[in-house]
Amino acid sequence: MLDLTAHFAKFRAAAPERINLAAHSHHDWPDVTFAAQAECWLDAARLAGDKWNLVFGVLIPRVQAGIARQLHLPDPSTIAVGPNTHEFLRRLLSCFTANRPTRILTSDAEFHTARRQLERLEEDGLVAVARISAEPFDTFTERFHAACAKGEHDLVFVSQVFFTSSATSGNLRTLVEAVPSQDTFIVIDGYHGFMARPTDLSAIAGRIFYLAGGYKYAMAGEGCCFMHCPPAYGPRPRDTGWFADFGALAGPNGKSVGYPEHGGRFLGATFDPSGLYRLAAVLDWLALEHITVEQIHLHARALMKRFLDGLDVMQIEGLRISDLVTPFGTKAEHGNFLTFRTPRAAEIEEKLASVHLHCDHRGDRLRFGFGICTNARDVDQALARVARAIAG
Repeated sequence: MLDLTAHFAKFRAAAPERINLAAHSHHDWPDVTFAAQAECWLDAARLAGDKWNLVFGVLIPRVQAGIARQLHLPDPSTIAVGPNTHEFLRRLLSCFTANRPTRILTSDAEFHTARRQLERLEEDGLVAVARISAEPFDTFTERFHAACAKGEHDLVFVSQVFFTSSATSGNLRTLVEAVPSQDTFIVIDGYHGFMARPTDLSAIAGRIFYLAGGYKYAMAGEGCCFMHCPPAYGPRPRDTGWFADFGALAGPNGKSVGYPEHGGRFLGATFDPSGLYRLAAVLDWLALEHITVEQIHLHARALMKRFLDGLDVMQIEGLRISDLVTPFGTKAEHGNFLTFRTPRAAEIEEKLASVHLHCDHRGDRLRFGFGICTNARDVDQALARVARAIAG
């Protein structure tokens, strides 16, 4: 178990009464991001419009290198950056032919970014979506891979870790192997996996798209999302912004709109670069401190076990081990948060908020997240507050 809370002094001091167990949603930011935010402002003051030379020439390559290091990507230039993952989803969808519905395979547990967008496109007959139930989790991989093997899809889109449960969708390499057509786009939503679970894309970097961002486990806040773009897939998305023109190649014969071959082909338009400053600072800080994702994941698992052991003694309806959506144990594959299924989810969240213990719920699912902004002492205090607010 780690204790890195001293590196989060500013966030913790701003709300000293708060214990943040909503770290699957909004992590505390380490102090290095405060200096990075100021650096962004000072660069704008010093350079004005010339700051974009610094953003594209220094900052983005720095972020790309940090992300590539975490994901074991062979070429950092395959990474495109943007303010949110929805922009990337739109551009991916714009890569497909417009003369028939795009055939998509996904799960029924995707985040609202994909769920809402795909449902809306279905209404107009622009996509045809097959959804595989995420539950039961112990058979999801088998069922999803069997659906992939039919080879009927233009796009396979699935979360690395499901936001509704913390369950994983299985080994990414075997997923790639289950898709028979090399023309099928394979897209992994890594938002709950990036910086939470050790992820090595080196063997499949030429075959999958991987999108994630800094809002959650990368501890960098909003506005700093990214997508790894395998070469040759989606060379000319119709949804394109002027930033994709930087370094663009000449357009193909008969075409006037050129695209670069690297990840920049999926860039959009002008955005606030401050999130990239924060993300670069976090990635550099982790490297300097020799903190790995393996350590982060083991730390989160240790805190989760400590929390569950404490709850087990209390036997609170809705917070029992038997109420967990995804089992927890040495052999359980899951993300860095716990999800309980209970009709009391909203009630429990409200009671815990009244004692400054923060979690969140989605319908009947109550979620508690853990990261390196939290230590064992925080968990012990959280358990005491649970006892005071609910058990007592």
